[in-house]
Amino acid sequence: MAQPLYSDQLRAVRAQTGMKHLPENIQGVLFDLDGTLLDSAADLYAALVTLCEEEGAPKPAYAPVREVVSRGSRAILQCGFPDHDEPARLALVPRYLELYQDVMAHQTRAFDGVDDLLALIEARGMRWGIVTNKPAFLTDELVQQIGWAERASAVVSGDTLPVKKPDPAPVLLACEQAGLEPSRCLFVGDDRRDVQAGAAAGLYTVAASWGYLDGGDPHQWHADLVLDDPAQLTALLQRGPVLA
Repeated sequence: MAQPLYSDQLRAVRAQTGMKHLPENIQGVLFDLDGTLLDSAADLYAALVTLCEEEGAPKPAYAPVREVVSRGSRAILQCGFPDHDEPARLALVPRYLELYQDVMAHQTRAFDGVDDLLALIEARGMRWGIVTNKPAFLTDELVQQIGWAERASAVVSGDTLPVKKPDPAPVLLACEQAGLEPSRCLFVGDDRRDVQAGAAAGLYTVAASWGYLDGGDPHQWHADLVLDDPAQLTALLQRGPVLA
């Protein structure tokens, strides 16, 4: 039975989503990184501004950049260099990533409620992991700086395999690393590709509407559940059996 702390969140989930049943005896939760666990847009934007200054290009507005963060460096560079053709933008990727690596933990923080969510997952004997399209050299350093390297049971990056999300292979690899059965696991992300990858891998999918969303409507992604903030997922998981 839910504790009083979570009862309001549970009611909100039911009212807003028509909550579908979660898998029984959940073993773990896999997450996208940027826009789901971490609000990293400010640092990604700062690196873009520096690159624009180096290249003599005007500084783009923040809001359009934040919206496309989940699509990665190419989409971000398109915001800063809309008049460049694709090969010209691709040529800027290495320098952009270099600049981003220098600042990537300056303003990046976990979204409100994420720390409590991860603590609840661990306290209930479940495991959690990360599946991101971010390159591994950035993912590993960022996860280390945030303090999650020893806590995450799996970390799969965009170049860990020859394919990335929306292909289900990275999600299945994370399940294997963490010792999770896909049918007893959730995948949470703020991009349509997260829902596609999680569903194709056989996981229960949760669209994180608190994230960047790439200008899309998460209710149109056919996720099993759409949640407005991490506390709602904490409330749902609080109701399950303790596995430890």
